[in-house]
Amino acid sequence: MRVLLSTYDSRGGVEPLVALAVQLQALGAEAVVCAPPDCAERLAEAGVPLVPTGAPVRELVHGPVPPAKVDVNQRIDDLIATWFDQVPAVAGTCDAVVASGVVPAAAAARSVAEKIGIPSVLVHYCPIFLPSPRHRPQPLPGRAVPPEVTDPQELNRLDIENYNAAFGPPLNAHRAKNGLPPVGNVRDYVKGGHPWLAADPVLAPWPDPGDGRVVQTGAWILPDPRPLPAELTAWLEAGPPPVYVSFGSMRAPQDIARLAIEAIRAYGRRVLLGQGWAALGPIDDADDCLAVGEVNQQALFGRVAAVVHHGGAGTTTTATRAGVPQVVVPQWADQPYFARRVTDLGIGAGAGAGHDGTALTAGALAAALGTALDPATRTRAAAV
Repeated sequence: MRVLLSTYDSRGGVEPLVALAVQLQALGAEAVVCAPPDCAERLAEAGVPLVPTGAPVRELVHGPVPPAKVDVNQRIDDLIATWFDQVPAVAGTCDAVVASGVVPAAAAARSVAEKIGIPSVLVHYCPIFLPSPRHRPQPLPGRAVPPEVTDPQELNRLDIENYNAAFGPPLNAHRAKNGLPPVGNVRDYVKGGHPWLAADPVLAPWPDPGDGRVVQTGAWILPDPRPLPAELTAWLEAGPPPVYVSFGSMRAPQDIARLAIEAIRAYGRRVLLGQGWAALGPIDDADDCLAVGEVNQQALFGRVAAVVHHGGAGTTTTATRAGVPQVVVPQWADQPYFARRVTDLGIGAGAGAGHDGTALTAGALAAALGTALDPATRTRAAAV
């Protein structure tokens, strides 16, 4: 059996597919990944074949300015076109497709599987992206559901309408070019009848477990045996546990390095900065602050006092499994959800930005750090 794992996403969205690919290989199946070229090194480390597909995600996330609406529409069309152009040659050698990532790539991946005649399924890593009367639909590019609308049936209708408006024309145009019939309900076509939710049921439970539609598999995690760099290990052992700050592949809030370092120092703690794609760095040459590149977070998180991060599914899950208190500074997408879950579980706190609709301030960050560094929070985090 050979399975195609398809995504257009940053590191946090690729990593679960790496875990699935390795497990498929362990079970005697073959796995191949179609994903952006940014993840080539990670897939090579894991021994998983990659067919680079689409432009690098880093250029999109960290471009000089956010894309205008016309650029977003063009990028949607470009992604769909890329998947229809590049993925069929790979999918044609496979028995099934697992699709994830942004909607245009996922919709095109499922369309390619349909054309070839092999089964496909969609996977998400956070429940809010799957339709449910228990939560509001997520906004789409340039299309948010009006806040005054609260009726679940009307919310569902508007959500379908928004999917059709945002993705229907380019998807159906490319389907027609490839001999496929038009899709009348893009959202339900992409999600499918039984989508998968690859998220931990304690951290991110499906709110309608009895409806039989969504298959919650638990989080897909690849154990990471890599040791920490010798320089980092020596620095960790030279003092008390630091507070780790990183925003991974995300844009970081403006001036976050200075805000975080000053807030952490006010609590008498050392600071470990994960540079990430935002290239976070120290604000001075004091020896209580160290910046590091990509490291094994599974090995690191058990050695820090708290983790300050963006609230992506992967980082939040890794920190929760490590029993380390968290401060979540969310920006968009699933990150406000995970900020709320961390707060509701009593394992940390959210701070500003997408957490409560306000901009991040030094006071808000300091207050959230106070919660995270409280011994009661660490006890709760260990229990969870």
